[in-house]
Amino acid sequence: MTTLRRRRLEDLQLRGLAPKTQQCYVAAVHQLAQYYRRAPDRLGEEELRHYFRFLLNEKQVAESTFRIHLYGIRCFYECTLQRPWPVFDLVRPRKSQKLPVVLSLQEVRHLLALVDHSTAQMCLRMIYACELHLTEGTRLQVADIDAQRMLVWVQQGKGRKDRCVPLAPRVLELLRAYWQRARPHPWLCPTRQQSAPLSPTSLQKTFKAVVRQSGIPKDASIHTLRHSYATHLFERGVSLRVIQELLGHKSPSTTARYTHLTSPTLDLMHATISAPMADL
Repeated sequence: MTTLRRRRLEDLQLRGLAPKTQQCYVAAVHQLAQYYRRAPDRLGEEELRHYFRFLLNEKQVAESTFRIHLYGIRCFYECTLQRPWPVFDLVRPRKSQKLPVVLSLQEVRHLLALVDHSTAQMCLRMIYACELHLTEGTRLQVADIDAQRMLVWVQQGKGRKDRCVPLAPRVLELLRAYWQRARPHPWLCPTRQQSAPLSPTSLQKTFKAVVRQSGIPKDASIHTLRHSYATHLFERGVSLRVIQELLGHKSPSTTARYTHLTSPTLDLMHATISAPMADL
């Protein structure tokens, strides 16, 4: 490993970035070097300007992908090479205004019922019922279930934060029935050999398959389960402040996405706009 590469990895670690984020940042700088077929420390600011325009205008990468490239490259040049160029303050990713996909409660029940593998089904139930991220769900351990206090402890979740979420009595019943059959340890949803947690990639493929099988015309992913449950709570009158705590969001503005048009809001809106048209 070259001295520069070692220094770059050390800088990422010292910034406290998660291992997956470190990998994404390293890959971003590697792709930049591949594009120019030159070592990244030999590139100038004008070449970076051109590369960012290439990502935006020609490749038209998604906003999240562009942010990874921008932050990864910026970290390398500003922290490792000590080159705080103005281009990094100039570049801004285009903000998309897509409404999130939401499944109804009936659709969620239908999808989960289609999952044949009991371990995958339990993992998806926990992701939905506890508003978990994908890796938070797959890495749950049996010891994280606090049946006495009716809580689930999420250890080092997204952002390396611990949090606890309430456990519904029905979910506890399902957990106990599942444990009687599978006897998992220590992972709540392990592989068949029980030597490791269920693979996130495997669970994603399972969920995509049941979405296709269900015939539901929505581009739903596992993250949609988390978003759907938060929306269902909001529809039932749970405050955004409480939902923010359950989801582990830092900013209330992130949680505010759940104020989009929910079913009760749509019903009220339809009734309101229909009244002026009644006598036409």
